[in-house]
Amino acid sequence: MIEHTGSGDPARTLALLWRTQERTSRKGKPDLSVDRIVQAGIAIADTDGLKALSMRRVAESLGVGTMSLYTYVPGKGELIDVMVDTVQQATGRAEAGGWREHLAYVARENLALHRRHPWLLQVAPSRTVLGPQVAAKYDFELRGLEGIGLSDVEMDSVLNLVLGHVQNSARGLTAAALTEKETGLTDQQWWDAAAPVLMTVFDPARYPVAARVGGAVGEAHQSAYSPEHSFEFGLEMILDGVAKLISARRVG
Repeated sequence: MIEHTGSGDPARTLALLWRTQERTSRKGKPDLSVDRIVQAGIAIADTDGLKALSMRRVAESLGVGTMSLYTYVPGKGELIDVMVDTVQQATGRAEAGGWREHLAYVARENLALHRRHPWLLQVAPSRTVLGPQVAAKYDFELRGLEGIGLSDVEMDSVLNLVLGHVQNSARGLTAAALTEKETGLTDQQWWDAAAPVLMTVFDPARYPVAARVGGAVGEAHQSAYSPEHSFEFGLEMILDGVAKLISARRVG
């Protein structure tokens, strides 16, 4: 199930994100607020995924009627936008040294964010919905690229390249965790069970390169695929490419 950012009413979404029109409850519930509703939505999505999120489910978790929520949040689309914005504040803002260290820090903080909130992968960024937390995070991530010779557009492109790699890696990690949970088997246990059958059908002489490389990978990772290794390897390749771009700009 994929939801899309910016699917709600633009004016109401931005007013909600920046809290310009937060109202008190007409139902006599002074303890209800946008923040409480958003936190309840995040808790549901963290536990059961975005497919379980509905205004009714949020209302039930808060012990109020569904209609009470609409006094604060216009609908599910707007709620998801605020949920996405809210969780961004959990990423660190530490100074990490030079641009390379900064980008590596940003990548690892974003990977940790996706591991804490796997449902973020179920939200397609159809439109950039600029809330206060998204704006603060974006500003911090760009500041580490300031003054290194890249144009503004290149700074944004480099950051998006790193964040795209993070999302791809997060999908691999999430899928691996979900597979193990649903099957009750670790990768090693699955391969141990599959090995006797595989040995009867796979001919190393027919697929020599696959046999050699696959064997080396299995020995190195104790699995046919390591999301953690792919993340670190890909990140280093991206950073090496950025270094070449910066060097070319300086020479030019």
